[in-house]
Amino acid sequence: MSTDTQTRFLLPQAGVRGVHVQLTDAWRDVQQRADYPPNATELLGQACAAAVLFTGHTKVDGRLSIQLRGDGPIRTLFAECTAAGTLRGIVQLADGQDAPRDLSTLGDGTLLAITIENPGLDPREPQRYQSLVGLQASTLDEAFEGYFRQSEQLPTRLLLAATADGVAGIMLQKLPGDEGDVDGWNRVGALFDTLGGAELLQAHTETLLYRLFHEENPQILTERAISFACSCSRARVESMLQSLGQEEATAALADGHAEVRCEFCGQEYGFDAAQIEELFAQSAVEVPAPPRLQ
Repeated sequence: MSTDTQTRFLLPQAGVRGVHVQLTDAWRDVQQRADYPPNATELLGQACAAAVLFTGHTKVDGRLSIQLRGDGPIRTLFAECTAAGTLRGIVQLADGQDAPRDLSTLGDGTLLAITIENPGLDPREPQRYQSLVGLQASTLDEAFEGYFRQSEQLPTRLLLAATADGVAGIMLQKLPGDEGDVDGWNRVGALFDTLGGAELLQAHTETLLYRLFHEENPQILTERAISFACSCSRARVESMLQSLGQEEATAALADGHAEVRCEFCGQEYGFDAAQIEELFAQSAVEVPAPPRLQ
């Protein structure tokens, strides 16, 4: 049985929809690119679980990313899941530091965002939608739970768990309108409160849903496999170099050659002086220039 899955389910009697995520192999592949300290490992795993959860909750035709940026111990936290079920993630820390256990200590300069990028009518111009998430909460799941309650004005419960060996997450949301019985949401919420991170990590979807909600007659709606993959490409690297400007891109040449390495997958892209010059001689950029290589 695969444990790298995103499962959408329904609790019809209570009028509640949900998504469950469990990752092992894909999560190990994410971690192979760097050696993170324990708190950062847990936080990145939770962000990866959240990104996969949210692509099961929201219609995404392209990719959905979670990003936290700040000037404290966490410089960048980034997790992305695509409509094809591919996952990647990275965390960058200040030298010698680990992520704090309490995210509310990161300060006002820290930004947490959910970004959805869907294909546009012009393939060179994707449609981007970004929502900012408040960081008054101490954990990612508390922050996202509050965000969905406020933005969608629907009762929402969220739990994320991660260790070096595995990642899991579950999200419940009351269906809009009068679906389900009057006490359905309260009843499901009380059962949800009995769930801890250890059980969430260990139990497969069917087992977890039966343990928690068997009296609600849970229905599996869809299951999707999740795997690690990177969306870097030479075209994206070229756009990144163009965004730097010709002077800085040329300065990166050492002995007439420059190597750009993707931080997510380790793929290297080489450029010589003639190729750098040709990049800036082009009258149009084929791929929108990102602020950094992603």
